[in-house]
Amino acid sequence: MRVLLDTHVFLWALTDSPKLSVAQKDVLESESNEVYLSVISIWELLIKVKSGKLALPEPVVAYLTKQIKENHITLLTIRVAHLAKLESLPLRHRDPFDRMLAAQSLAENMPLLSVDPRMPEYGVEVI
Repeated sequence: MRVLLDTHVFLWALTDSPKLSVAQKDVLESESNEVYLSVISIWELLIKVKSGKLALPEPVVAYLTKQIKENHITLLTIRVAHLAKLESLPLRHRDPFDRMLAAQSLAENMPLLSVDPRMPEYGVEVI
């Protein structure tokens, strides 16, 4: 199964946070799953670090690049199909990063590992 990580789940996975659900841990630990992180999440984390809302142990891009490689995560770029899906979504969620993740999840037909209660409103399959 191919799955897309919400930004917070990605961070929790890096620290083996107890906030991860059993289902999320199972998906992340299964070698048969392909785990994706959107470039939108990297952008979101960069903004959070620069604004002082998040601290990482290394510069953002270097740290995330290393974590993506070490954890066998595939980077998902933004494609025109994602933008087309984004354009068709109602404005239920004001966070532009979360709206793009919803659009990518739908366009790629990938469930999203997330705890965001607004995602199902878009028809996103959430784990």
